[in-house]
Amino acid sequence: MRTVFLCSLLLVAMVAGAQRECASTQYRTEQRVRNKTFQQQTAAIESFIQKHLPASTTNGTAKMPTGIIRIPIVVHILESGSSTISDDRVRDQIAALNRDFRKRNADTSKIPDHFKRLAADIEIEFALATADPKGRATTGIIRKKTDVKQWDLDDKIKFASSGGSNAWDPKSYLNIWVGPMSRVLGYASEPGGPLEEDGVVINPSAFGTKGATAPFNLGRTATHEVGHWLGLIHIWGDEYCGDDLISDTPPQTIYTAGCPSGVRLGCDNDPGGTMYMNYMDFANDACMNLFTIGQKNRMRSLFAGGGFRESLIYSKGLNAPWSTETDTPEEEEEKEENVKQPAPPVMTASTKVYPNPVFNELVLQVDASWIGHELQLLNMNGLIIQRIRITTREQKIALGTLLKGVYFLKAQNADQRINEKIMKL
Repeated sequence: MRTVFLCSLLLVAMVAGAQRECASTQYRTEQRVRNKTFQQQTAAIESFIQKHLPASTTNGTAKMPTGIIRIPIVVHILESGSSTISDDRVRDQIAALNRDFRKRNADTSKIPDHFKRLAADIEIEFALATADPKGRATTGIIRKKTDVKQWDLDDKIKFASSGGSNAWDPKSYLNIWVGPMSRVLGYASEPGGPLEEDGVVINPSAFGTKGATAPFNLGRTATHEVGHWLGLIHIWGDEYCGDDLISDTPPQTIYTAGCPSGVRLGCDNDPGGTMYMNYMDFANDACMNLFTIGQKNRMRSLFAGGGFRESLIYSKGLNAPWSTETDTPEEEEEKEENVKQPAPPVMTASTKVYPNPVFNELVLQVDASWIGHELQLLNMNGLIIQRIRITTREQKIALGTLLKGVYFLKAQNADQRINEKIMKL
């Protein structure tokens, strides 16, 4: 089985009309080239999910979150030329997400009788952020003029240095980027990927319901991609009669295109047939209408104690603003860019940082020339959170009390520098 979470939806002109197709393999391959620890991190998260599903909690120690989970969203709109996305259209997309995730979409009436008992209210809601990472008032919408006419699957849209817009702290916000892409409707990061690339990218043609292009004009590209962001796999398991790791979604041969009807059998999925109306299939927006109970449990398991998305429960992004700093978001991006996109480390052959990713204690191995110099540990926002004096050639750095996330280790001597990205697990 393959656990493919990351999906991009390609808009392909065909005789029968437009359909969704997946370019996940290309995207995943590129991510693994950029991040050598990706497979290890995603395997650990999958193990966590399996231990925290309801069927695995008989020992009473694994606690699933209860009640409504509210997630702050920041929408980065990349504007080229005169094209733009209105604030009203952004709010319209958030409303569509909430309808689908709370099972308040009017088309639940179209769910086949065989599947109605499985349709779930995910009890997750989304709202535009009211406070930015510095505590300043925000609409949750960032607009940035750019010379880039078209984006690709290389994540350049997520970095100011390449004409895009830097992510806000993904431990506190769901980042959604909106920008034109050739044939691509959208793609999402998988839990466990690089935090600075964490979030969802949507083509304006499939964003919201006002101004989007049929048949992907009900905001459900975002519903599908946020499902991936919360750990869901395509319903066919990304292979012929594959496994999506969900017990209540019937097996199916491959993705479903267009707007089918009736019972479609395959992979011994009698009597109900294929659940082509599931948000994690490829049907047109008008023919999608449900998540299942099993998908709900999988998504919500990420918010359990120690889960990859747990920190979002404690985000201050929906609080009243508490700071009056006056930097604009664009100025803040420029100030933080050196931290979010650090220069490649310049290190001697004898300098080594391990283990990375790290749980509790990091070891910096240096030569004698570094002794006496200051070492700085910075968070993703560029704030120095630790200053350490190097006193030995194997300097130990305690990180056990830090929140999970990305940090940067920096030091400078007469002719060398250390500039290392650290993943805290």
